[in-house]
Amino acid sequence: MAQSLLWAAGGTGFTFLMTTLGAAMVFLFHKTMSGQVQKVFLGFAAGVMIAASVWSLLIPAIEEAEANGQVGWIPAAGGFILGIAFLYGLDRLIPHLHPGANKTEGVNSSMKRTSLLVLAVTLHNIPEGMAVGLSFALAKQHGSGAALIASAMALAIGIGIQNFPEGAAISLPLRQEGMGVGRAFFLGSMSGIVEPVFGILAVLVSGLISPYMPWLLAFAAGAMMYVVVEELIPEAHLGEHSNIGTMGVMGGFLIMMILDVALG
Repeated sequence: MAQSLLWAAGGTGFTFLMTTLGAAMVFLFHKTMSGQVQKVFLGFAAGVMIAASVWSLLIPAIEEAEANGQVGWIPAAGGFILGIAFLYGLDRLIPHLHPGANKTEGVNSSMKRTSLLVLAVTLHNIPEGMAVGLSFALAKQHGSGAALIASAMALAIGIGIQNFPEGAAISLPLRQEGMGVGRAFFLGSMSGIVEPVFGILAVLVSGLISPYMPWLLAFAAGAMMYVVVEELIPEAHLGEHSNIGTMGVMGGFLIMMILDVALG
């Protein structure tokens, strides 16, 4: 357990660091990203998360279930549905505001617009942290197999790469809202702190209910896919010339697939 916790802390610490580095772009640029660049980054994040959901979570969930003598698709489908329900519930309950939007989602709140912007990004960082933590927990359950450790590292690298533009995508709009540079950087960075928190929690839970690891892996996949379909892809295709967002999705998917297959 201790070793898998350290691995998860390291992996999600890396993804958090990449969010922080992205948020630091507010010190270099005082304007928000152009619409076209933002579409590319949103699409890229979507592509990474789709590939990660399949190669790093759903396929291992099915293989793990079958190795335990179960029908592979049952925990994969069941966990996937539960993950969707979890993120849907958070989306409905927690007040948040997506960059560029004027209407608050979730329950009515008197929170400031800047706080709502941070919460929007924080929400979809939760399943990313869970995914990385569970991948390292799975590797530990199988005796720290080199292939599974490499696969978990590939997932952490892929999530970290797409976290860089995410950090910038929250700190720059906060600066545009009139917030000071230092505070915009801090809040942009802290939007990613949920990744190590939920990554470590996922390892702790998996250690207590290890027979349900296939369900947990599929749960993280369902939560990530909810974010992709509900938020990232629609925002990557707003307005004209949305094909650039599509290219971002393809590029993110390709890179994550290569990372997972080559390293795993």
